[in-house]
Amino acid sequence: MIDITLENFQAELIEASVATPVLLDIWAEWCGPCKQLGPVLEKLEVEYGGRFTLAKLDADKVPQISSQLSEMFGVRSIPFCVMFKDGQPVDGFVGAIPAEKIREFLDKHVPGADEAEAASQEAAAQEALAGGDTQGALEKLQHAVATDPANDDARFDYVKLLLQQGRVDDAKVAFAPVIAKTSLVRRFDALQRWMDAIDFAAPPTGTAPSIADFDAKIAANKRDFDARFGRARLLMAEQRWTDAMDELLDILMRDKTWSEDLARKTYIAILEIIEPPKVKVADGQIPPDDPVVASYRRRLSSIVLS
Repeated sequence: MIDITLENFQAELIEASVATPVLLDIWAEWCGPCKQLGPVLEKLEVEYGGRFTLAKLDADKVPQISSQLSEMFGVRSIPFCVMFKDGQPVDGFVGAIPAEKIREFLDKHVPGADEAEAASQEAAAQEALAGGDTQGALEKLQHAVATDPANDDARFDYVKLLLQQGRVDDAKVAFAPVIAKTSLVRRFDALQRWMDAIDFAAPPTGTAPSIADFDAKIAANKRDFDARFGRARLLMAEQRWTDAMDELLDILMRDKTWSEDLARKTYIAILEIIEPPKVKVADGQIPPDDPVVASYRRRLSSIVLS
């Protein structure tokens, strides 16, 4: 539980709610119903195990905030509780309502236990990766996907890391439950194109193509787009991302819509793959761009829009 003041309002309520929902209890010392509601909210915060944070604001001590929120929601009495998510007040309730009603309110806005556990594991995996612990990150992502199969972020990160480690068969198994979503989720489409490139580079039968073969074809005909695209796929399989995008740009400079936008779609897929996880920020703020991703996005735009 956190006491909200003018000094910590931005950090503890607005910015903190980007990571975890914050329920703000507006109360006053003279308010009888407030004293009834307070202990109920405190027990629920413990019951929900960190899935939301309880914050309290004394309406008499911080009238600037309490009056602004009351006016926003058209409320003229306390206790008044406001749910903050992603830096914004999104919902509220008035009065010392029963615990079951508060649970119903919380369950509309607070992640379920499995969802929260998966999100926690995903965040821990990113920390492990930042510290160079790839195996630890894989284990945490695997746990996140098993705990909450609907967590697309965790699944994308898990499959991507498996592919980065060369564990293609494991990646395909992990990807199978969402393969039908490739036409709907851009990042899953990107993973599929990456796996297709890996299969292209190492076919189960026949001779594997080589960079040298495609170089010879391109030297003979700079507009041999099939050869350029094949070369780009080999570079994708080798995780030489910027080289692959440079090859795709050569196609796009000569034919923007070649093969039903295949070069452009593959280029975008690579951007999805190489873009680092976005840092969560408060509403209205813009997370920093990765310089490589930003540069190649600009290069694509300059060609497509020219």
